[in-house]
Amino acid sequence: MTLSLYDVTIPVFTRALHTMSGLLDTGRTWADESGLEHDELLQAQLYPDMKPLIHHVRLACDTARLTAVRVGGVERLDLPATETGFDDLKARIVRTRAFLEAVPKESMEGKEDNTVVLATPNRELTFTARDYVLRFAIPDFFFHDMTVYALLRHNGVPVREPDFIGGAEVS
Repeated sequence: MTLSLYDVTIPVFTRALHTMSGLLDTGRTWADESGLEHDELLQAQLYPDMKPLIHHVRLACDTARLTAVRVGGVERLDLPATETGFDDLKARIVRTRAFLEAVPKESMEGKEDNTVVLATPNRELTFTARDYVLRFAIPDFFFHDMTVYALLRHNGVPVREPDFIGGAEVS
């Protein structure tokens, strides 16, 4: 059996976003029990020049969605960055997961050598779809995913590695 670009992205991102949603639930509960304002946790940074937790949730969702758009050619779902609280972030994750679950596997089949151009504020990066997925999309997604976990943990939320990795089930 061959792994496709779909197999290594869409189900992986969907599962990780489900786990991220659970981490946010743990963070909210911990903040409530500790008397910490939600915004203090959502705006937490690991270092002053890094983006806050709320931003990393947004970017993980964006990377997952845009991978399906750039590689699979599916119609883009725009989600403006307007979230201000846990409920908003969880709704963004729900919308992202629903979008990913609707991506047809066939949309990404045979696209490994297609060109993907990623426009950044300073330049354009050109990849094959395979290289985009393996060298950019997956590392970028998990950078933001892990940073959400690290920010929660750094601020005292009682999460551990098994909470980040998630259970064996895919839901």
